Amino acid sequence: MTSDTLWMLAPLFLHFGQVVGLYVLLTWARLVVVRRGEATKADFARADGDPRLSARIQRNLANQFEAPVFAWVGAFVLILTDHVVMWDVAAAWLFLLGRLLHSWIQCTGDNVALRGQVFTINFVAVLWLMGHAASALLGGP
Repeated sequence: MTSDTLWMLAPLFLHFGQVVGLYVLLTWARLVVVRRGEATKADFARADGDPRLSARIQRNLANQFEAPVFAWVGAFVLILTDHVVMWDVAAAWLFLLGRLLHSWIQCTGDNVALRGQVFTINFVAVLWLMGHAASALLGGP
């Protein structure tokens, strides 16, 4: 395994750590709202059952399994085809930075415009990884 491959895997596994952290945070927030009487455990059976405190975290956690999945797919295609270059490593770290900033903004406030701008950073990285992965599968550089 090359050092570029290892450097590209690091932000992806750190993203997994972020997901684990969001699960912990969501569990804590749900316990808080149940203790406050703002929700019951049964409320969480529905996607719209979270009150304000936990709803942002729940939605952000769901976001981690949407577009970010393609960063993982692209990265693994590049690794399996032995096409990882420094630009891919940079894109993987940009992806992680975008995910962390997006989560912070989404979980702590209502600034949807800023959240969208930060998402763009993350999405550019995903586009790069998937584009290079497609190129690698089609026989490109």
